[in-house]
Amino acid sequence: MLQQVNGHSSGSDAHGGESLREDLQEFLGGEAPLHQLDDLTKVNPVTLETEFAKGTSASVLRCLQARYMADTFYTSAGCTLVALNPFKPIPQLYSPELMQEYHAAPQPQKLKPHIFTVGEQTYRNVKSLMEPVNQSIVVSGESGAGKTWTSRCLMKFYAVVAASPTSWENHKIAERIEQRILNSNPVMEAFGNACTLRNNNSSRFGKFIQLQLNSLLVPRAQQMTGAAVQTYLLEKTRVACQASNERNFHIFYQICKGASADERLQWHLPEGAAFSWLPNPERTLEEDCFEVTREAMLHLGIDAPTQNNIFQALAGLLHLGNTRFADSGNEAQPCPLMDDAKCSVRTSASLLRLPEDPLLETLRIRTIRAGRQQQVFQKPCSRAECDTRRDCLAKLVYARLFDWLVSVINSSICADPGSWTTFIGLLDVYGFESFPTNSLEQLCINYANEKLQQHFVAHYLRAQQEEYTAEGLEWSTVSYQDNQTCLDLIEGSPVSICSLINEECRLNRPSSAAQLQTRIESTLAGSPCLGHDKLSREPSFIVVHYAGSVRYHTAGLVEKNKDPIPPELTRLLQQSQDPLLKVLFPADPEEKSQEEPSGQSRAPVLTVVSKFKASLEQLLQVLHSTTPHYIRCIKPNSQGQAQMFHQEEVLSQLEACGLVETIHISAAGFPIRVSHRNFLKRYELLRRLRPGAAPSPHGPPPDEGRSGWSPHSEQATLQALLQDILHTLPALAQAPAEAMPAPVHCGRTKVFMTDSTLELLERGRAQVLEQCARSIQGGWRRHWGRKQERQRRAAVLIQAAVRSWLTRKHIQRLHAAATVIKRAWQEWRIRMAFLASKELDGVEEQRSSQVTCSPSSSPLPQAQTRLLGAVTRFWPLGLVLANAAVGAHGFRRKLVVFACLPLPVGSPSSYTVQTAQEQAGVTSIRALPQGSIKFHCRKSPLRYADICPEPSPNSVTGFNQILLERHRLGHV
Repeated sequence: MLQQVNGHSSGSDAHGGESLREDLQEFLGGEAPLHQLDDLTKVNPVTLETEFAKGTSASVLRCLQARYMADTFYTSAGCTLVALNPFKPIPQLYSPELMQEYHAAPQPQKLKPHIFTVGEQTYRNVKSLMEPVNQSIVVSGESGAGKTWTSRCLMKFYAVVAASPTSWENHKIAERIEQRILNSNPVMEAFGNACTLRNNNSSRFGKFIQLQLNSLLVPRAQQMTGAAVQTYLLEKTRVACQASNERNFHIFYQICKGASADERLQWHLPEGAAFSWLPNPERTLEEDCFEVTREAMLHLGIDAPTQNNIFQALAGLLHLGNTRFADSGNEAQPCPLMDDAKCSVRTSASLLRLPEDPLLETLRIRTIRAGRQQQVFQKPCSRAECDTRRDCLAKLVYARLFDWLVSVINSSICADPGSWTTFIGLLDVYGFESFPTNSLEQLCINYANEKLQQHFVAHYLRAQQEEYTAEGLEWSTVSYQDNQTCLDLIEGSPVSICSLINEECRLNRPSSAAQLQTRIESTLAGSPCLGHDKLSREPSFIVVHYAGSVRYHTAGLVEKNKDPIPPELTRLLQQSQDPLLKVLFPADPEEKSQEEPSGQSRAPVLTVVSKFKASLEQLLQVLHSTTPHYIRCIKPNSQGQAQMFHQEEVLSQLEACGLVETIHISAAGFPIRVSHRNFLKRYELLRRLRPGAAPSPHGPPPDEGRSGWSPHSEQATLQALLQDILHTLPALAQAPAEAMPAPVHCGRTKVFMTDSTLELLERGRAQVLEQCARSIQGGWRRHWGRKQERQRRAAVLIQAAVRSWLTRKHIQRLHAAATVIKRAWQEWRIRMAFLASKELDGVEEQRSSQVTCSPSSSPLPQAQTRLLGAVTRFWPLGLVLANAAVGAHGFRRKLVVFACLPLPVGSPSSYTVQTAQEQAGVTSIRALPQGSIKFHCRKSPLRYADICPEPSPNSVTGFNQILLERHRLGHV
């Protein structure tokens, strides 16, 4: 027996049961821990298995109440999200920052339950392309439970997270699509929602919104490219008939309260005017915001003139409702108008731009075609028939207008078929309804809820338990409320309530409410879901729905199912001069109006039930092709008051939507199921935790044609590997194997486990991956360190070799330059010394003789003699230094020149040195150079060797310009 309820055995004895009950009661007595439980499957039951359902219901109620009082309105219940209506505005609960938080979270399911959790899960499923790729969210619940608000928030969430363009152009397109999708909500709510006894903003139609996504524009993401809206069963009878304390559609109240003075004058809507089709106008609701609707229509592409035509037609319908007829004393005469109705007819005809007389004639006179020749007869209508034709005209115009608005919205927001790849469907349908008077509309609405409940039962409750049985699990079947019997009663074959109503429509006879009741009770008497109220005076029958019993009145049921549209009404509307009505009722319509069947022609007509059933089947086919997600909206109280929790009402809703069974099966079963191969592929690395585990082959599975292979051997191999993996669970849980519960079971093709087991396996897998990552990182770092060390050594060797080579080359260049300089200097010095000695040989000889023969001279000391000899030998260098750019100037330069020239010893003033420019007739020992003289030398390492001196005119400027006075030389 693998059934478990949060770890507590169901086979406890009486004493243990009493103590357990006391402990659980004490636990549930404090609300502090209850409001912290985010999943109802974790709520422990107060009672034991014999009273499990009742105990679970009480525990769930206490948990929901504790969370509701703590302003926590979302709770998980297995595969379902329970949403409590707070009945008060909570802006921070749906802020864009919170949307981004859920969108950016690595594991959104770890955050608190929210509708954004469901939205992000569906978005990631689409992005990951998990089969089936397309997703759907079914938002269900009673009227007033908050389905419309939930759908609106989900659409805004998708518009935010799925609008991530890569370019500015795509950004503008995404913003436009997002704005149009969001603007479709106020328009459809204004024209399709109304205030009822249970909800101020009740959807009076069903809608399936297909959010179209494309992954080609943004890689690894899904960008919203458009949307499509499909509607179901608009309650158009509300235009002409409203129950007590209820209102008409919001749009009528918006134009009466929000129109300007000029518009009131144009639409003939003076302030304080009373309209029979506009009950309870004094009530002011949040939805009575005319400017929001007009702005949204403008964003959807409906310009101001078209809006004016729409509101003018609606005002015409309001005035048409004030058209009342009086009884005619003569059947051959049409019913006269009431005194106060003549102005209403004239105003309605003016607003609808219809001729007044044909309008009155069409409302009061019926055209009959009879015989094979289809002869035309006109018969005045009774007062009741006149009212019916008036109401039919209003319902026809409003229904066509609503369908046209849906088509305009789709043309504005729908993308091309080739521009989107996947979609997320959002289903917002009317909730289960039971009023004091229920007719065909409530029957269709509750029928749709039965089908959706059956979809949930088939998808989750029934399929899950059938899969347990097929996989060979020792499963104790949990009983749940299957509504297939009720569906057989409503739509079954060959006889059902729908078939009997349709058959009454095909019969050419007046419909009798009592006769229809008798046929239903006698034909379907064997159904356990059919009941009868014997105390009721009005003809009716009772259907036991999954959400409770509802009594339907048979009066008018067949006529509503026929939905007859007299052809003269259609022809009248085709004569309208209004541009909008010309579009709604073209002159040559493709669909012919229904005509009254003659006696010989009894072709079946397309009834309301038939059309609704066909559209519902199409919707369920779409849902079956997607991965469904469920949001159950719960209404805490019928008064719409915040912080008020009525346990009886909430309990009935929990039982009606099957949440108790869902919680039971989710808590006792195995919500996670993975195929053997996928389980082995993901968790095979856990075998590393077992020291003696042999590695499994990673190659492909053996071929079926190979000898020695059989499916049994492959299954045995898989089972052995699976058992090796499962044997690691005690080590992961740090508990002995015998102390481990049985949270996992290997079926024939799948592995079933609980959420806790999945978390344990994922934690172990992360641990092994971390170890492998550490090993890989250690090996890589070791390899990288060794590689860097080898590269460092090689770089050092290369740098040393290059530096050594560069140094040698530099030294070689310096040696070569020094050698050249040295050789040039030596050659220059020798040449200059030779030239100087050759030119001054005579002067030296005369000086020597003068020194010898002069009586007034005295012999020089030996030191001075050596000094003079050194001066004589190094005089060229002195001349160079004397004429350098930086050196001696003026008198000091002359002294240097005198010291360098070996002149006779005497008074320095007796000798003068002049340049060639100072005195003519002075000749040089050598010939004067012709032109300029330039010395071309390599760059010298000396500091001033490369500076070209610019000597003054009075200085000696070079070796080739040694100028001496001729007479002085001669004298010497």
